[in-house]
Parts: sequence; structure tokens; C-alpha cells
Amino acid sequence: MPSPTPEKAAGERIAKLLARAGVASRREVERMIAEGRVAIGGKVLDTPATIIPNLAGVTVDGKPVERAEPARVFAFHKPSGLITAEKDPKGRPTIYTALRNALPRGAPRVMPVGRLDMNTEGLLLLTNDGALKRALELPSSNVPRTYRVRAFGDITQPQLDDLIEGIEIDGVRYGKIEADLERGSGRNRWIVMTLTEGKNREVRRVLEHLGMQVSRLLRVGYGPFNLGDLPRGAVAEVPQVQVERLRKSLKL
Repeated sequence: MPSPTPEKAAGERIAKLLARAGVASRREVERMIAEGRVAIGGKVLDTPATIIPNLAGVTVDGKPVERAEPARVFAFHKPSGLITAEKDPKGRPTIYTALRNALPRGAPRVMPVGRLDMNTEGLLLLTNDGALKRALELPSSNVPRTYRVRAFGDITQPQLDDLIEGIEIDGVRYGKIEADLERGSGRNRWIVMTLTEGKNREVRRVLEHLGMQVSRLLRVGYGPFNLGDLPRGAVAEVPQVQVERLRKSLKL
């Protein structure tokens, strides 16, 4: 049996452990280390490549990091008008403004899975597990995101069917998109779109490229989870059995 590598024998990278503990995503942790906000035994770290066996003695902004909790996932019905960020330089309200009262008592610190634009509403997943967050966001994981879009203009189902092959707009390539017109008539129509990449403003840019004006954008599904009848601004915790099933499907 081969002997373990030095990294495996010593532990894991501190950025990975802090992400798993719900401090922030791995990329954000690396930025925090670069800013001198992370220390071990009072000594400020200067590299995210530090290997440690556990988080004993680790502090962030001078506060001890608690032991990592089991992965938890919450579904949040994000209202329009909120920024998906912890703080906004312009002072606009963020999702955390709403989450203060919406999350159940005793909930861990959570991070959003992906983002929804300020004027986009609907399902936003939240988790305390940085590794799970990253896996759900990676395009290579092929996790589907489903949206209902209210748009004005002339569009046909055959035009939407062509999106299954992907589309290039201003030099940016967008992958496979499944799109279906809901029943109705007139030029103000609802369209259901499912994609797996989740590039910035992807749905709006694709429909605007097709000559449509988006008036409302609502995410109704992310992976195996659906918005359902969750009230706007409310939070519901995903049952632990579903979280574990999701982690296994993502090979975590």
C-alpha cells in the first residue's frame, strides 16, 4: 500500500477547511488571507497554501473559527430589489438585510449559491458549506437552473428551439439552453428557460439578442430544488436527507 503524500499526512489547505466551515467560499478565503485577516496562533498568514490538520487556533478578523457544522442548505425566495452580496458600496439593500429575519433561529452563517441580479427574483440557494457551494456553481457540474421570463416582442418556438445548440453573442459563447413558450397569445409572453452555465445576465442577453424586452425574470428551479409556493422573502430549510443525496450526486 503506497504511503500517503505529505499534504494528505499533514492535513488540508486552510482555504479549503475555512470554506468547509462556512467562513466564505475558497476564493473569498484566499482574498481574506491576502488582506491579512486570517491568523494561526496569532501569526498572520501570508499564503492560502498553508496545510493544517484542523482549524484549532485559527482566527478570522481576530475571532476564533468554530468547528465546521454538517452541510446545510436553505431555499430563499429572493425578492426583486436586493443585491446578492454581503455589502454594497452604494448602500443598497442586500439579501442579508432580508435574511436577518427570514432565517430560522440558530442557523449557521450562509453563503449564496451563485447570484441573482438586483432585479431578478426567485429561488436562491444558501449553504454553510463552501465546497458544496462551489460544486453547485461550476459549469462542469451541469446543474440545471430554470427560469420563467416575462418578455415583450415577437418570438416563435422554432427560434427558441435553436438555442439547444447554444448561441454566440458579441464574442461570448452561451451553451445549450432549453426554452419553451408557455401557452398564450399576443406579444407579451412567458418563456421557460433551462440552462447549466449560468453566465452573467445570460437569460436577459439571449432574449434581448432575439429582439425581446424582458420585464420580469424569476428563477423557479436550481438543481433538484424548486421554488414551489415558497412566499417571497421567506426561507425554508432543505431536509438533511436531500442535502446528503445532493452531495453524493456531486461526488463530495
